[in-house]
Amino acid sequence: MASHRRPKQPSRTRVTVLTTVAAAAVALSAQAANAAPNAKPTKDEVKSKVDKLYEDAEKATEKYNGAKEKQEKLEKQISTLQDTVARGQEDLNKLREGIGTMASAQYRTGSIDPSLQLFLSANPDDFLDQASTLDQLSGQQVEALKKIQEKQRELAQQRKEASDKLKDLSTTRTELGKKKKEVQGKLGEAQRLLNSLTAQERAALKKEEDRASRASERSALNTSTGTASTGTAPTGSSKPASGRAAAAFAAAQTKIGSPYVWGATGPSSFDCSGLTSWAYAQAGVTISRQSQAQANDGTRIYSASQLQVGDLVIFYGDQHHVGLYAGNGQVLHAPRTGTVVRYESINNMPFQFGVRI
Repeated sequence: MASHRRPKQPSRTRVTVLTTVAAAAVALSAQAANAAPNAKPTKDEVKSKVDKLYEDAEKATEKYNGAKEKQEKLEKQISTLQDTVARGQEDLNKLREGIGTMASAQYRTGSIDPSLQLFLSANPDDFLDQASTLDQLSGQQVEALKKIQEKQRELAQQRKEASDKLKDLSTTRTELGKKKKEVQGKLGEAQRLLNSLTAQERAALKKEEDRASRASERSALNTSTGTASTGTAPTGSSKPASGRAAAAFAAAQTKIGSPYVWGATGPSSFDCSGLTSWAYAQAGVTISRQSQAQANDGTRIYSASQLQVGDLVIFYGDQHHVGLYAGNGQVLHAPRTGTVVRYESINNMPFQFGVRI
């Protein structure tokens, strides 16, 4: 016989405990959900994020610089090609005028050559490839037609080259625009983060940065007296790598305090490779505009202990930052947005190698 006993009900105490636990869990979850998005990052967290954004912006800046340099080279090449094509067309017209003069002379005597007459109304290429045609022309006419044919082929090749470079230029300009937007986006995001700090926090960050900059400047200035800052092991030599390296470094020193501006090459503001290329230009030496290209502009020095004043110093694995070696383990460079041309310890960034120009 089936049992009709009712199931045992949970006790009031058990229900109360379960309800309390569930309510606490819901409350904690709500607190966690509400706290996460509203939690204000600390000053150090903001600094870390901003530093990363500035580094990303500098990477994009160097790619922008590379695209801009390529654009300028293409524009010069296209201009030269267009001038060459224009001069070539003038030469071709003169050659054709010469053939026309021959035809006129023959016409006046009533003996214009049929092949020459045919040429005057069509392209000569087809006829020059036929021996029967050549047999009907004088040596002077054959030579004139060959020159016209060569000039036509040369012009066709130059026009194609100019057309290809114009397409490349269009692609490069598109890339330039994308990199510009990327840089501006990173810098805008960094500024929004900085704006989230209080005035006191921003002042504290500025004070820390200024203190580090002064310490690096003192260390660099000690190079001239042959002494090292307390606790700092000298790296490399305090002697210039060469006369032009000394001149480049001296030029860069006159720009200490100039603001970093991405894409700038002086004389009042600079980005990292803008400063180094400008400095060497003052020494009468032309080097590449982009840091990655500057890495290949001279002899590489892989040991920091072998660096000399004026050597280029390449930082980061992708070589997106460059400065000038200042002696005593210091580098003179344009660091990033929000800073100025200044000295800094070579150990503050991942050193890759030096480049002696």
